[in-house]
Amino acid sequence: MPDLITETTRTSWFSRLGSAIGGIFVGLIFVLAAVVLIFWNEGRAVQTAKSLAEGAGQVQSVAADRPDAAMEGRLVHVSAPVRAGGVPADTELGVTAPPGTLRLLRQVEMYQWREERQTETRTQMGGASETVTTYRYTRGWAEGRNDSSRFRQPAGHENPEPRYADRARTAPDIRLGGFRLTEEQAGEVPAREELAPPAGLGSAMFIGADANAPRVGDLRITWRIARPEALSVVAAQRGDGFAAFRTRAGDELFLLVPGQVPASEMFAQAEAANATMTWLLRGGLVLLMLVGFGLVLKPLKVLADVLPPVGAVVGFGTGLVALLLTLVLAPSVIALAWLFYRPLVAVAVLAAGIGAAFAIGRLRRGRMAVAVQR
Repeated sequence: MPDLITETTRTSWFSRLGSAIGGIFVGLIFVLAAVVLIFWNEGRAVQTAKSLAEGAGQVQSVAADRPDAAMEGRLVHVSAPVRAGGVPADTELGVTAPPGTLRLLRQVEMYQWREERQTETRTQMGGASETVTTYRYTRGWAEGRNDSSRFRQPAGHENPEPRYADRARTAPDIRLGGFRLTEEQAGEVPAREELAPPAGLGSAMFIGADANAPRVGDLRITWRIARPEALSVVAAQRGDGFAAFRTRAGDELFLLVPGQVPASEMFAQAEAANATMTWLLRGGLVLLMLVGFGLVLKPLKVLADVLPPVGAVVGFGTGLVALLLTLVLAPSVIALAWLFYRPLVAVAVLAAGIGAAFAIGRLRRGRMAVAVQR
């Protein structure tokens, strides 16, 4: 079967206009969703910040050798060397982790077909459009399985189900001094260290006929391990183990990091992660709002596409308007959210802005007066 397929479709001006008008409703939904989610994101960030501040003010560092019954249910910080009652193993493929390993992760890649799609749309005189779509099929290594039944041309590009899948194994009886970690809690320990496969297999285990000439369906398997010498945990003490600590703000605190890390540093890392997540969500939601405004204004461009050069100019203008509307609405929603969730900060920022504007105005008037006197 061909590994390169090209399709050309033509859409009339009336069909494009109908789709664009229908897109107004979708665009309005996008804008409304962005407004709601931006407001929610600010509230989530504030709640998380309050929970972390609450936890930082309550946490107590305790000795790890033996749980203290007096600390039951309270927020504790435990930092100590970690040990396990055994080592995890991938029994299917005969791989055993070295001593001190808490987690063993198997990563499976399959040599398989991949579909790449490239689309180019040209607007023609009269407003109709011609779309040329090229489907290219290549083979390469990828984790998981590309569903070839969804390919534009599945025949001749079938991907089989891999014989093995990704899998995680956790060591039994993981202890942090006198405290136990559950398998779920140990699953938060990052596994970044690569583990060499059995001797003679190179950097990865290959399952197939020829590693130098792989075929579709061949597998390449690697392993990673988590082998920290120590762990630090901030959580509620439950018997000889840990549980999430419910804060008054409404969050559940459970912090775990490799190494012997002070509680203050763990909370600082969590606060930095919260700030990063807040900005990432802000950026994504602002982009959603921009797309929404673009869909609302798209009919204007389609109407002007009867003359493609005019349509290009109108398209630039509607894009600029969509950007300006986004730059006005998104910060306004964030400001309203600040007024709702953290009014003192919002009032302080507003006062600072007014003060700066007033100072700049006075400075300009002073310079103008000096200029007139001269």
